[in-house]
Amino acid sequence: MRGRLILWVPLALILALGLLFAWGLTRGDTRLIASQWIDQPLPAFDLGPATPGVEGVTSASMATGEPRLLNIFASWCVPCRIEAPQLAALAAEGVPIDGIAIRDRPDDVARFLAETGNPYARIGADTRSQVQIALGSSGVPETFIVDGRGIIREQIQGVITPDMMPGLRARLAALRSGGRP
Repeated sequence: MRGRLILWVPLALILALGLLFAWGLTRGDTRLIASQWIDQPLPAFDLGPATPGVEGVTSASMATGEPRLLNIFASWCVPCRIEAPQLAALAAEGVPIDGIAIRDRPDDVARFLAETGNPYARIGADTRSQVQIALGSSGVPETFIVDGRGIIREQIQGVITPDMMPGLRARLAALRSGGRP
């Protein structure tokens, strides 16, 4: 009898470990990694065009006196497609948006823009994610609110959703009037 019980112990341990693992997966991780560049000037960068017919992005082009969004995206990013209508709406309202395409090919970026629309004034190609890493960006999509002097004021990790739009508009308006977001 005791010998049979010992045979079931490893199975019980494996089952308990599996349940613990499954529980950990369902909890998720709510911690976000914030950029160390908040309230700092953008790190210096100069990215060539991500696709033909669209100008590239530089850190200097972000300090034009007008607040803008810097959106990190990729053609292969499904959440980026979900975010596209919100970016299009902001661009239609006159919000300047620059993009950085991460680990992407020019043809794929062009196809993505043809399918989702192009809200970007400029799009830089960050083929090795060097600028993304320098910005402290942890994924795609990710958006930075940059004031008119090229200083990062806020980081939005993940998709810009419709319910976030009023607050985003208010923060941009505050920057336009010389305030803080």
